[in-house]
Amino acid sequence: MHLPLPLTLSSNSHVYVQGDVTIDPSAVISSGVILRANPESKIIIGAGVCIGAGSVIHAYQGTLEVETGASLGAGVLVVGQGKIGANACVGPLTTIWNASIERLQVVPAASVIGDSGRQVADVSLSATPPVSPNPPEAVIPSPPSPPKQQEVKPPVDSQIASSESTTEEKPESANFQEEKSVYGQGSVDRILKTLFPYHQ
Repeated sequence: MHLPLPLTLSSNSHVYVQGDVTIDPSAVISSGVILRANPESKIIIGAGVCIGAGSVIHAYQGTLEVETGASLGAGVLVVGQGKIGANACVGPLTTIWNASIERLQVVPAASVIGDSGRQVADVSLSATPPVSPNPPEAVIPSPPSPPKQQEVKPPVDSQIASSESTTEEKPESANFQEEKSVYGQGSVDRILKTLFPYHQ
């Protein structure tokens, strides 16, 4: 494949540099990168290094070196002293605190590597209530027994005949006022008596 124009390396003029920082001319550094070395500290960026946009490399109390061919994703934060090995790949949004990455190592995105810098404060034992080795057993109420189902018997032919003769004689309004037993009405009545014992 032939390219009509030779590729030019990106300019490092958009990178914020402070302190003793050495950048190889073949390194590619995206915009918004901050390279800052505290007094008596040093940053060394090797050949062929690629640093993603918005990354921050801050050296203090020693030398922080990014070796040849290493690649740092966007938003990587490297603080303290240490070394990122040759051809290592650090995923985006990773934080490296006073630690080194071995050569050819791949670090997943959003990892946190190194000294956490914070210690968990000891909680006074007197402030917390004592915990018994055998916690009390939870009391689980037993479920109520299911209501007994009433057996429904089919009507006998004589009952059907008598009910048909009575319905023919009565007007329709009387049929609605007549109380008929509904299947399961006894169960509903028992539940209502249990829930509302004073409304009987």
